[in-house]
Amino acid sequence: MPSTNDKDRLDQQFDRLQKRLPGPFRRLVGWLRKPKMIWVRIPVALLFFAAGFLGFLPILGFWMAPLGVLLLAEDIPFLRSPVRRLMVWLEGLWDRWKRRKKKGGKRR
Repeated sequence: MPSTNDKDRLDQQFDRLQKRLPGPFRRLVGWLRKPKMIWVRIPVALLFFAAGFLGFLPILGFWMAPLGVLLLAEDIPFLRSPVRRLMVWLEGLWDRWKRRKKKGGKRR
């Protein structure tokens, strides 16, 4: 059974992500992460996940499925560790891309 350590580590990763978001999104994510918002978070997560499979339609996109999994990981213990590892990997990828972009911008 996953430990509370998984929950703490996922929360730390969510905090890091939340700090990088623009103001309105930061507040929305903070609101959705509150423990009492489980009654909103789970239906929204399931809706995003399902809508992700309709990505070929306008407005809806494949990006919605991973967002739904991120939200579900807040409440489903067996998702916490893999989602946290994926978030760490993506954050590193993003940081490397930004550094490379910044480094390339100085050459011009």
